[in-house]
Amino acid sequence: MVSVLPCPIGSIQSSFCGSIKQLSKDGSAAIKVPCSTGRGICQVRCVFQCRLPADVSQLSKRHAIDSDFPLVSLKTSPRTSVSTPPSEEGWRRSLHTQSKPYALPSKDLVTPGAFPSSDRHHECFSSGSSVLEKEHPNLETNSSRGSSAGVPVYVMLPLDSITFNNTVNRRRALNASLLALKSAGVAGVMLDVWWGLVERDAPEKYNWSGYKELMDIIKSHGLKIQAVMSFHQCGGNVGDSCFIPLPKWVVEEMDRNADLAYTDKHGRRNYECLSLGCDNLPVLKGRTPVQVYADYMRSFRDTFKDMLGEAIVEIQVGMGPAGELRYPSYPESNGTWRFPGIGEFQCYDKYMLASLRAAAVAIGKREWGHGGPCDAGHYNNFPEETNFFRRDGGWKSAYGEFFLDWYSGILLAHGELILTTAESIFRNTGAKLSGKVSGIHWHYGTRSHASELTAGYYNTRFRDGYLPIASMFGRHGIILNFTCIEMRDSEQPPEARCSPENLISQVVLAARKARVPVAGENALPRYDETAYKQIVKNSRLRNHNDPQNAAFEPMCAFTFLRLNQVLFHNDNWRLFVPFVRQMAEGRIFNGWEEERRATELFVHAARPLGQEAAAALAHN
Repeated sequence: MVSVLPCPIGSIQSSFCGSIKQLSKDGSAAIKVPCSTGRGICQVRCVFQCRLPADVSQLSKRHAIDSDFPLVSLKTSPRTSVSTPPSEEGWRRSLHTQSKPYALPSKDLVTPGAFPSSDRHHECFSSGSSVLEKEHPNLETNSSRGSSAGVPVYVMLPLDSITFNNTVNRRRALNASLLALKSAGVAGVMLDVWWGLVERDAPEKYNWSGYKELMDIIKSHGLKIQAVMSFHQCGGNVGDSCFIPLPKWVVEEMDRNADLAYTDKHGRRNYECLSLGCDNLPVLKGRTPVQVYADYMRSFRDTFKDMLGEAIVEIQVGMGPAGELRYPSYPESNGTWRFPGIGEFQCYDKYMLASLRAAAVAIGKREWGHGGPCDAGHYNNFPEETNFFRRDGGWKSAYGEFFLDWYSGILLAHGELILTTAESIFRNTGAKLSGKVSGIHWHYGTRSHASELTAGYYNTRFRDGYLPIASMFGRHGIILNFTCIEMRDSEQPPEARCSPENLISQVVLAARKARVPVAGENALPRYDETAYKQIVKNSRLRNHNDPQNAAFEPMCAFTFLRLNQVLFHNDNWRLFVPFVRQMAEGRIFNGWEEERRATELFVHAARPLGQEAAAALAHN
């Protein structure tokens, strides 16, 4: 089996954890590739279309991390040179001018590849490119549902729907709430399937009893289920109302080896989720994190196989904090970050630093591998307060471009690996797969887009950082779930230079080019008419800057944040019911009063159930 990896050398070192040991005369090199779809090793031969340093063996001696896996063959592309690392100017020129598109990886390859993320790669990811060979050619496209299709509405269940004893929490209130939601026309619910509850006490000791009971209840009400594989901690993010840590045995490993946690430049460790730097290292009782995630998803699939594709219609795969594909660059816990701070880079655990050093050495710039930019400010700075993020700051320098390409590239590699693993596990189950991308809209109006950069999205005024992400989703048939769908630019503080509307337009355009279905969520709880109108508008996925107002296929689903007592208050419920109906029927608001009259019968029928649900939630 031969695969072609379109990754920069820094990403090679990150992906294979420094395992390149020697480079022979014919350009081949031995690497170690742990298989992410199960136990053992995937025997593959790869062709890297990128430059490798001349003395790979010396490089690996300094940065090798693990030696527990057998070696497999790697052969470099005949068109690449392995003699001399490029100069700084040569590296910059190749980064921006190379036009030959990279081949995409074989679908058999399950090792991580950091897909190129700079401007020169957009050509090869465009929908018209001859090199874009989808693994899922039957993925829904703009023509498969039509521009007038409706958008089903789901509602997120409370974060603590399952107790620490693995029982259903507030059963009476839950039943009353589900009855009300069904009467309003809601299609289903989303629930977090917490890793920290199911595999809490010991490796591979899964307790699904609470979730079995909960899903049976949901199914009995005729509602569909979006199940989130939540490999992150609950607590520390916007809207987190309870605390559910990672599994106890994982936290113990993190206590013993603090570098398993994301780390900022101050040495502050973040326990929200495991660092992607250790994705392929057997640091969890002999298993790699990716193998642990795979085993968990495989156990979920086997346990709920009779529901998949029927009651359970979607699996959302967690890839980082809050389940999103990003770094934990803006943690709210303990007041570390406050809106609209720019956040900080999270690349200071030893595994990420080893990858950065290897990437720097590979281009002959050893001094660039000591850490992130030292002038990038602190969590709560504004861009212009820092030398790195200001208008013409370090983010535009050769070093800045190198660092940001590496930082975003290994995040893409992480996402590629997790999604490849999930797709192989849930293939042919009938359930769709989705992944979540964060709506980081603050400082979007600046040149550097600092808040997006620290989160791992290499998106600036001059560079599209979302097309590589959308293309990655498209290769694996993954729905792109995006947040902040309820927000308007005019509602944001002017000093924060926010633009959620332009951000949504950019992401939608990227998804359209990559032929990826889009789903949406509201980022903050909203129950007002203005928010509902904005959601309906954005759900149609039309570009608000398009003078032709062209119609495209709308969102495939919208998930409302969140089921609680406030939703069922009389005024809120009276607005929510027509909103759900209008979304489902694919109509645009003509006027709120007109819409209310059109759905008065549904509102009247659902009101008693809403009142009952509100009362039940109030007494729990």
